[in-house]
Amino acid sequence: MTEPGRPVRVTSVNFSCRPLQAIVDVVDREGERGVDLIALPETWTNQSLNRPETLDGPVITAMSALARKHKTYIVCPLDRQDGERRVNSAVLIDRAGEVVGIYDKVYPYWSEFDLLPAVAIGSEAPVFETDFGKVGLSICFDVNFPEVWQELADNGAELVIWPSAYSAATTLQAHALMHHYYIVTATQTADCLVYDLDGQEMLDEKSDDVTISRITLDLDRGIYHENFNLDKRDRLLAEHGDDVELERHLLREQWFIVRAKRPGVSARALAHAYGLEELRDYISRSRRQIDEMRARQASVPVLAGG
Repeated sequence: MTEPGRPVRVTSVNFSCRPLQAIVDVVDREGERGVDLIALPETWTNQSLNRPETLDGPVITAMSALARKHKTYIVCPLDRQDGERRVNSAVLIDRAGEVVGIYDKVYPYWSEFDLLPAVAIGSEAPVFETDFGKVGLSICFDVNFPEVWQELADNGAELVIWPSAYSAATTLQAHALMHHYYIVTATQTADCLVYDLDGQEMLDEKSDDVTISRITLDLDRGIYHENFNLDKRDRLLAEHGDDVELERHLLREQWFIVRAKRPGVSARALAHAYGLEELRDYISRSRRQIDEMRARQASVPVLAGG
């Protein structure tokens, strides 16, 4: 694992369909700059050509070599042949050039069913452990289906990479707001959006060619509800004021964000040690316990008469 609280450098490369070698050159240059993760757009080698490719084909082979060369993660979408199935995938390659995660699009777009062979439907939204945090993947039309984003949250995602054919914009903002993870896009429309874990827009860049967007994210920041946390927060800040600080207090939402003030300190670990419950965990626990109470109430027999 990386040092606690170390910023994570993410690069999103946004473009319409380009030849493999052209994008290899771009990714190679970006890797030389030093980066933790590079993201590419949905089916960027042109799905409409009807040439799905296996994991040992030229695209993943080339990106694996670059990941290994520059010791970076790469999210490489692929029109993928998986045995008898054709799937729209996002492939996560680690710093050693190994494929360590695959997400198959759960909600393909209508035109994907017209391809020969048609795109098969994915069944789950896993989250993958990296050396800097938990990364989830989602693709394009998935943006319209909240259950995908809820599953990513339930699986612990801290950063979601969203390769796509279009930008979606505030639809993604809503998911970041509701589930409290970063979202970074990589699109064929050559624009990149980044949303913070409280839904605020952090970056919006677009060009007429290849848009290369670079952003540094702090995955150690924690977001909390005021409920049951204020006394613990105040004690944490009083006793560790040199280590952590209150970065933002959203008074109307009754949320606040705590971050580390210096390298080597984990704000989230310290907050956990003081008993603070992160906002997403608080909502999940509330849902579970209210559902349990609802089930108990439903099981109580109703007595006839007065």
